[in-house]
Order: sequence, then structure tokens, then C-alpha cells
Amino acid sequence: MEVGQVRSRRLSDDIVAQLETMILEGTLKAGERLPAERELAERFGVSRPSLREAIQKLAAKGLLVSRQGGGNYVAESLGSTFSDPLLHLLESNPEAQRDLLEFRHTLEGSCAYYAAQRATELDRQRLAEAFAALQDCYSRSGKVTRAEEGAADARFHLAIAEASHNAVLLHTIRGLFDLLKRNVVTNIGGMYAQRDETRDMLIGQHRALYEAIVEGRAEQARELSNRHIDYVQEVLAEVRQEAQRMARAQRRSQT
Repeated sequence: MEVGQVRSRRLSDDIVAQLETMILEGTLKAGERLPAERELAERFGVSRPSLREAIQKLAAKGLLVSRQGGGNYVAESLGSTFSDPLLHLLESNPEAQRDLLEFRHTLEGSCAYYAAQRATELDRQRLAEAFAALQDCYSRSGKVTRAEEGAADARFHLAIAEASHNAVLLHTIRGLFDLLKRNVVTNIGGMYAQRDETRDMLIGQHRALYEAIVEGRAEQARELSNRHIDYVQEVLAEVRQEAQRMARAQRRSQT
């Protein structure tokens, strides 16, 4: 029987594997600075030369970026699902905004379902903090900007994605975070003007979704997430129809 030579695994390869896992699961975020070499070496229980070798390997893979005198960072590009020029096109095009809501319908429903099944106690704690921040925005109506409310809303949905423990869902949501935030800001302005009930409806929908996830009701969490996006789509359709009617009336008045 022919036996191949057994190659010993280098310590730096084990460090690479651990850091890659941390990046994949979202513990290390795009653009985040790694702890200082001494601290990281102590945390892993390895020598600094082995750690440096691992960092060089990750940099060669494009996962880390080393800055002269500034430490090591997770590559910013990992958080960019779309390029900046495409983001601007998507956020300024009404049809693309509709497409984004349809995309959110599919994506966030799955995140909510898996979060309800898999969330740990720490996940639930982070979700509670994100929900509390969103509720604070609602309670200070008129004292917070749409941008602040949009960011809080997007962070709440990002916390759900983190609790799903699905790396693909998480990194897709993270990569689209800025677009989702801007989408919420764009949506709420028109929605609040269209229906007086909107703020109370959104408060109730987010609360019901939060409670379903922390209580482990997976199917209901997915249904509530879908219902939330359905409501947003319904109100925004009314906004568009109203705008079209106003435009027609304006044209008639000019003839």
C-alpha cells in the first residue's frame, strides 16, 4: 500500500483558520481594526512571529489590510456587496426601490425565521438593545431626524440577521446596510405623510416581530416580517399613485 507523506500543519495556519471563522461569522466586521499584536497573541496563546505570519497570509488573501504604523484591519471591501456608483443608482431609481423591497421581503423573512430558531442569549440581548434604540426614536417623534430613525431601523434588522447565524444572510445584509438605511429614510417620509397611522403601525409591527424572535416562534416571525414589508409596499404604492394623480392634475391645469 502506498502511503503519502504526512505534512505537519503550521501554527500560523491554525491562527488563520480562527481569524477566518471570526470574519465569516461576523465577529470581526469589515473595516474593523484587529487588537494589537501583543494582545491578540496572548488571546490565541501563540508567539508574535506566528501571529504575524498568519496576518501576512490573510493579507495575501485580501481579507486583512496592514497599515504602516496603524495596525491591521479587516478589508473594507468585504462589506461592499455593490459598488458606490451602483448604490447611488439604486437609491435614486423608483423602480429599483420597489425591487429592493421585494428583495427585503425574501431576505428578512428568512433572517427572522432562523433568528427565532437559533438566537443565543447574547443575540437576544443585542436584539433587545437594537429594539430599545428603535423604540427610543419612535418615542421622541419630532426630535429625531429621519436619518437617525432610518439608521436605528436598519440596525434592528441587522441584529436579526446576526441572530440568524447564517453567514450568507448576515454578510448580504451587512453589505447592503447603507442602501437599506437610505431606503428606510426614503420610505418613512412618504409613508408618514400618506397615512396618520403609519408610525403606530410600524411600532406595533416591529414589537411583534421582536417578541416572536425572542420567544422562538420561527414561522410566526417569518410571517410578521413579511407582513411588515407588505404594509410598507402597500403604503408606498398609495404614495406613488397619489403623486401620479397630482402630476396629471398639474398637467391639465397647464393646458
